[in-house]
Amino acid sequence: MKELEYPFDVDYLIKNKRKIKKKLLLNDNFIEKRIAILGGSTTSEIKNMLELFLLNYGIKPTFYESEYNKFFEDAMFGNEELDNFNPDIIYIHTTNRNIINYPTMYDDIKTIDEMLENEYKKYESIWTKLFEKFNATIIQNNFEYPYYRLLGNKDASDVHGRINFVTRLNQKFYDYASEHNNFFINDINYVSSCYGLDKWANQFYWHMYKYAMEVPAIPYLSFNLANIIKSIYGKNKKAFVLDLDNTLWGGIIGDDGVENIRIGKEVPSGQVYAEFQEYLKDHKALGIILNINSKNEYENAIAGLKHPASILLPDDFIIIKANWNPKNLNTKDIAEELNLGADSFVFVDDNPAERKVVADYVEGIATPEIDQPENYIRIIDRNAYFEVTNFSEEDLKKSELYRDNSKRSQMMSTFDNYEDYLKSLEMKAEIASFKPIYLERISQLTNKSNQFNLTTKRYSLSDIEEVKNDDNYIKLYGKLEDIFGDNGVISVVIGNIKNKDELHIDLWIMSCRVLKRNMEFAMMDKLVEKAKEKNIKTIYGYYYPTKKNKMVNDFYDLQGFTLKKSDEEGNKVYKLDVDKYVNQNNVIEVNE
Repeated sequence: MKELEYPFDVDYLIKNKRKIKKKLLLNDNFIEKRIAILGGSTTSEIKNMLELFLLNYGIKPTFYESEYNKFFEDAMFGNEELDNFNPDIIYIHTTNRNIINYPTMYDDIKTIDEMLENEYKKYESIWTKLFEKFNATIIQNNFEYPYYRLLGNKDASDVHGRINFVTRLNQKFYDYASEHNNFFINDINYVSSCYGLDKWANQFYWHMYKYAMEVPAIPYLSFNLANIIKSIYGKNKKAFVLDLDNTLWGGIIGDDGVENIRIGKEVPSGQVYAEFQEYLKDHKALGIILNINSKNEYENAIAGLKHPASILLPDDFIIIKANWNPKNLNTKDIAEELNLGADSFVFVDDNPAERKVVADYVEGIATPEIDQPENYIRIIDRNAYFEVTNFSEEDLKKSELYRDNSKRSQMMSTFDNYEDYLKSLEMKAEIASFKPIYLERISQLTNKSNQFNLTTKRYSLSDIEEVKNDDNYIKLYGKLEDIFGDNGVISVVIGNIKNKDELHIDLWIMSCRVLKRNMEFAMMDKLVEKAKEKNIKTIYGYYYPTKKNKMVNDFYDLQGFTLKKSDEEGNKVYKLDVDKYVNQNNVIEVNE
């Protein structure tokens, strides 16, 4: 919904939140999560705004909200309502208003250090207690800077200054975050600086309503928080689709010629485009896929990307569509070739007419309202399409993986027999129980996989760690490599053992990169093998249909299961007698 994308109209959001919520709830494809808000100030409007942004991301929250400034008591001493709520995510909304002791000019360095440590330890004890009790994901605000500086500029460098104290306390929070999984910082220090600290710290709202920031700032805080949550649950975008003329460079290459496009350090407008290209190229290291969709002659597009001052080169892109086809059709073709849903893409084009056509005809795609080139980075960055929570080694080589897939497709076209093609790939799989080294990638995969996802369940890293340590589960990951390279961890199966001899498959997912490679059969063979080791007699499989997973509608039929139950909504329950299962993989060499 455009109203919930940056830059948004704050007054409109606040005045129309009920109407917006009603419209968002028409969506029937949510994942549901329980979010506890433990607040050090008033949080009711934060909750309302957060709900809108999460609904827009396909996450339907239910909330527990602590009483005013009872975050410490709820965390340390608990209460029955919070215990029964059993949150998936705990958000601790504290601000510099909750710092009890600040240094004074009379305090020596030792006293100030002890004061700092005591303040930090209070929060560390909260996090430890909450992790022990709920094993939930924790999101903690850092502290925004105070709205005045007693020492002026020296407030930042002198240990007696509040700016210095907050900076040191924030660093302790960051150190904790770097050492603990399932713990994330909601960076309100950055958000408040972007918003404007004088406005953020509007004293009227604190003294009248006990809001730690002015109410018009709340959508910005809630949006930032929502982006962390949507990233945890795999709602990030995955790829750019980029225009060329007046988007990656200034000018129209077909009219101006490659020698006259504006890119590089020679002219100010060229510097703006070079900086934008550098920003985009940095996304490759995050595993974001770059593609071109331009109304241009192909030769002109390549010539522009080979300009001596261009940061982005042809090899930085997986697919380059430079032709005169409608951009909505090109975009759909890119999505199909990459085997990604259209909602995985961010379409960047300076032309509002082209943005509208793509937005109207490509469901789910993001089309940021960029205006002047000097604002491109800010608008895209503030929308946090690619918010990082978990990061795996495979993200670093994502472009390489998709480029290898393109080579596989080219090779496949040379074979008349598909099985012969699969055998020519010389595939080798590693299929085994969860290992610590792969847990982040496993969690990431459970949240990013939509097409080959039979139950559509989502697991945070803490959920995966819990499953790994529970003997009532059979949990398998699958890696696959072939002559073109290593695809990494691309499949996950989680089965819950019940009644001693039944296995119920809670999750079965696979990356779209390895579809139709027989990996699902190799995983099934190993699952049955593990089930036999645990004296499992029967395996139950479940299929819950969504708009995106229709391709696995008949998955269990192909695996030899028997349909036991279905309903009018398309939900299905299957059953397999383990002793009757026959191995089906004959092209992948499997190791453990």
